[in-house]
Amino acid sequence: MSTILGVISLITLAYAIIMSYLKAGNIPRQYGAAAMLVMVFAFVGICLGVISKTEKDKFYFFAYLGITLNVLVLVVISVILYAGAYL
Repeated sequence: MSTILGVISLITLAYAIIMSYLKAGNIPRQYGAAAMLVMVFAFVGICLGVISKTEKDKFYFFAYLGITLNVLVLVVISVILYAGAYL
């Protein structure tokens, strides 16, 4: 589930960034709401990935992949917020 949330978050965030670029920054509020929802998904995905990692005798590839994707999404959102505030 962590990996699925990470993929959904990454696709949604990439779509919002691409559409924002194509519209030269003149975007509707729904893209900002989608970015906030993506951030919630990323936090939940990280929690699920950590919970999945603590289980014994499991295949940990998808736990690590989910944690990595969700952290990547949070890093991208953090860079966007930093660039909007200071650049």
